[in-house]
Amino acid sequence: MSENRLNLVIITGMSGAGKTVAVQSFEDMGYFTVDNMPPTLIEKFVELLDTPDNTINKVAMVVDMRSRAFFEHLLSTITELQDKPNVSFKLLFLDASDLELVARYKETRRSHPLAIDGRVLDGITKEREILSELKSLAEIAIDTSELTPRNLRARILQEFSENKEASFRIEVMSFGFKYGLPMDADLVFDVRFLPNPHYIAELREKNGQDQEVYDYVMNHPESEAFYHNLMAMLMPVIPAYKKEGKSALTIAFGCTGGQHRSVAFAERVSKALANDWQVNTSHRDKDRRKETVNRS
Repeated sequence: MSENRLNLVIITGMSGAGKTVAVQSFEDMGYFTVDNMPPTLIEKFVELLDTPDNTINKVAMVVDMRSRAFFEHLLSTITELQDKPNVSFKLLFLDASDLELVARYKETRRSHPLAIDGRVLDGITKEREILSELKSLAEIAIDTSELTPRNLRARILQEFSENKEASFRIEVMSFGFKYGLPMDADLVFDVRFLPNPHYIAELREKNGQDQEVYDYVMNHPESEAFYHNLMAMLMPVIPAYKKEGKSALTIAFGCTGGQHRSVAFAERVSKALANDWQVNTSHRDKDRRKETVNRS
């Protein structure tokens, strides 16, 4: 940061106005994010980033009424940040109508931070008074009353993203059913119906990344039919996931041990999708059997 300016965004505003969605949106854009940062620690945090070997140059942090014991320090901190020549600073203020905020709190059944023992509307009124001066200082203020989370993400992208296009990646992974389903998978495909290389002695210790195993898995009519039907389904579905506002789509292929068939199919599908999308490939259990044998 000593040579490059730090891009710093402080996200604040009314409780319930969408700060969680906002900070997640910044994280998807590659920002280092901090939730519920006490204002008294902001300057110290910025100083820690001002080192020759620092690689973090985009930071977004949420400061809200959860830090109310320190909140009075925020106005002076903002003034100091605006005067720093090596910091490009913006204040994002999120707001919503009283009616909408009350509805959101009733829907989630959460207590307002300023109305723990009272009415939600009383807390909202008090918070609006406290934040009025802060709102007037904000370079960007967004009213989220009529915005869905997806719309809010798009608005933040429009205001802050460098390329103005939502980041979206596909994670293709393989796994073994005997070790459990991957909890983060959006789409799971079972390839245990395919002939198993495990029962071929010369292929047993290899995996789906080895050419011999890959060829064995793919050189069956059912493999080819499954691949073409799968791609025919995925190609129109993937853009719809992106349009709906997802930042990542995880596609998982499972076989018994996660070593042969699932690995081969994950490799083939990854290669095909990489022609049009950013794709990361991982094999959760590829070496699990070998590790278990070695330990025994």
